[in-house]
Amino acid sequence: MLQVADSSTQADELSSLAGIVILAGGASKRMGSPKAELILPTAERLLDYHVRQALELSAAMMSNLPIMIADNGRGFSVHVDSINKDMQLPIFHITDYLSSKSVSKKDDKSIETGGALVAIEAALQSLKRLASSNQLTKDANWQQSWLLVISCDSLIPISDLWQKLQPYIRQADGKSVICLTDDSHLYPLLGLYRLSIEPELKQYIDDGQRQVMKFIKPIVQPVPFTKAWQALTNFNTPKDFARACLALSNL
Repeated sequence: MLQVADSSTQADELSSLAGIVILAGGASKRMGSPKAELILPTAERLLDYHVRQALELSAAMMSNLPIMIADNGRGFSVHVDSINKDMQLPIFHITDYLSSKSVSKKDDKSIETGGALVAIEAALQSLKRLASSNQLTKDANWQQSWLLVISCDSLIPISDLWQKLQPYIRQADGKSVICLTDDSHLYPLLGLYRLSIEPELKQYIDDGQRQVMKFIKPIVQPVPFTKAWQALTNFNTPKDFARACLALSNL
């Protein structure tokens, strides 16, 4: 589980992580119901699990990280018992980025839903606006900070994901995406995205592109999976989810 960094590294970590986006807008056709509303054996809803984990990371880092929910307009509410209702916590929904080209193609449902990249672009734009209004940071190098992305087809605790990926920031050698990988696949929706790639990603989407792998491959730093996490992610059916829940209980 998450361990708070010592004083020599904590400030550096804090300046590196700008915000968190939880991707919750998938169609979930094979699951039969939205993944964000799946119920864990603890009776906690999956979206609330991720929000709680994000809040715990923010608290451990003594920060006030923006926590964005990208649910493709589904309007999933957040119910986390640990939230102090009197606190002004930065939890908010974001609308997928839609270019003028995609808006003109309303008959194309694949363009309407957009996919993961339009949600990530929306999150990057939201952090950019917060930085411009000095709500995010006054550091002139804010564009070198990172967005932590986690999808609702995973039970990997957000704090553990950050701990796994964060050391690779110093080893990225100009790479702008850091994500998990196993022996055969990248997991781009479990990763870090540098804020400075926002204009490049926007242009890619405006050009009508939606393929995640095509965009990230030239700029990605892969990070090997922790073996215990393999069963915790990429669940698409009720059977997959049951297996992930069992794996989570065994951590």
